[in-house]
Amino acid sequence: MDKSPEFFFPAPRLSQYCSQCAAPITRRIPPGDNRVRDLCESCGAVHYQNPRTVVGTLPVWNNKILLCLRAIEPRARTWTLPAGFMELAETTGEGALRETREEAGVEVELGSLYTVIDVPHVDQIHVYFLAHANTGDVDPGPESLDARYYDISEIPWDNLSFRSVSSTLRHYISDVEKGHFETRYYSLPPAR
Repeated sequence: MDKSPEFFFPAPRLSQYCSQCAAPITRRIPPGDNRVRDLCESCGAVHYQNPRTVVGTLPVWNNKILLCLRAIEPRARTWTLPAGFMELAETTGEGALRETREEAGVEVELGSLYTVIDVPHVDQIHVYFLAHANTGDVDPGPESLDARYYDISEIPWDNLSFRSVSSTLRHYISDVEKGHFETRYYSLPPAR
């Protein structure tokens, strides 16, 4: 079993002060709700915390896969698909394109949605699109130490960053062998 950790650790679940009135935050189930939430007893604001979405691409150029060597923690100095947290006011596709430009300096043509991976134990959803790179040239950004294209036989399996990356790559290799690509949705349990 692949034991590499997930993309990022979850953010702390408890704020100390209300962002609307600065009163201390408490945790309890609000009236009419069914979950413990961060809430303000003073102004009544409920501070919902929802999963964060990681978006990225599986870029291919001349049958080779683009991977980036992470320059930042977690999992610095490991290889990953270009991906990162989705920003406000962007679509999943726009975020995936942006992350690919930022991390690898590569423009891609976005293909079909490829993997949607629930990672509930770290409060995340990972979304990867197939993509065709417009060039074999790379220009890694500050979050990447390197970026390069790998033949399927050259993928550095022992130095991949996250389980969502390795599972997406395994699906891709299987689909290349079958000659048919399909969208996949699945969950990753906590690593043992």
